[in-house]
Amino acid sequence: MAGLVVGGVTITHPERKVFGEDGPSKGEVAAYYEAVARWMLPELRHRPLSLVRCPQGSTGPCFFQKHHAGTLGAHVHPVTLEEKGGDEAEYIYVDDVRGVLELVQMNTLEFHPWGARADTPDKPDRMIFDLDPAKGVAWKAVVAAARAIREHLSAAGLESFVRSSGGKGLHVVAPIRPGPPWAKVKSFCEGVADALVAEKPKLYIAEASKAKRDGLIFIDWLRNTRGATSVTGWSLRARPGAPVAMPLRWEEIARLKSGGAFDLTKALKRAKALEADPWEGIATLKQALPSG
Repeated sequence: MAGLVVGGVTITHPERKVFGEDGPSKGEVAAYYEAVARWMLPELRHRPLSLVRCPQGSTGPCFFQKHHAGTLGAHVHPVTLEEKGGDEAEYIYVDDVRGVLELVQMNTLEFHPWGARADTPDKPDRMIFDLDPAKGVAWKAVVAAARAIREHLSAAGLESFVRSSGGKGLHVVAPIRPGPPWAKVKSFCEGVADALVAEKPKLYIAEASKAKRDGLIFIDWLRNTRGATSVTGWSLRARPGAPVAMPLRWEEIARLKSGGAFDLTKALKRAKALEADPWEGIATLKQALPSG
C-alpha cells in the first residue's frame, strides 16, 4: 500500500499492524494522534521528550529515545541541554501535531515529557505521583491512594489532577509556578509519599524495591527529578490492547476498573465527545510549592 497522508505527514506502511494482528495499524495510530492532538498538545508541547519507539510494533523490541536526530522530521526540534556529567546533548521537543505525526512515522508509540519546559529545563512546573499497585491490589485501593495524595496536596495549598496510566495505576499531577529547583521539588514529593506510608504502612511503600512491594501500592515520587519523564495524557502505551494514558476528572476514577480502562477506540470516542478538557485550568493555575 502507498503512503497515507495524515495531517500533512506521509505515513509509510500504514497497513502494518503495530499492536499485534488484531490491533490498530500504523495508519490508525497516526489518525488517532491527529484526532486527539487538541487535547494532548497542551501537556506535551515545548517540553523535552523521551519517546518509546517500536520499529516492529509493540510486540517487537522497543526502545526509549531522548536525543534528537535529523531523521526524525522537520517539525521535530532539537534543544541543547546539559546532561549529568556536564556535557551537552540535543534533546527532542515538538510544538504541533505535525511534529507528533512525524514521530509516529518514525514508529513512536509513546510520548513522555519532562516536568519542565524546554526553555527552562531547571525550573520544574509539574509534580507527579505515579501509583503502581502490586499484583492483586484492588482498584478501589488505588483510587483511595490517589485521593489521599490529593488531600495531602490540598492541605499544602495545591490543586491536583488525575489520569489513568494506561497500565495498572493512576498518576496524580500538580502544577506549580516555575522557579523552585529540582532538588526542592523532589524533596517535597518524597515528603508527601513518606507521610502516606507513615499513615498506612500496610497499604503503601515509597521505596523502589520490587522485592518489598508485595500487596502494596508503590507511590513513585522519583519522577520528580531533572531528566525524568512520565507518559503524557492521551499517549498510547506500547502494550497489548493499545491502552491509553487518559486525563480524567476526579469523580471519574471510581467508575473505572483499571488504569488501562481506555484503549485507542474508547479514547477516540471520548475525544470526540468531550466538551471541555478534564484538566481544564492546569496551565493557568498559579500555585507555589510550599516552602520549608
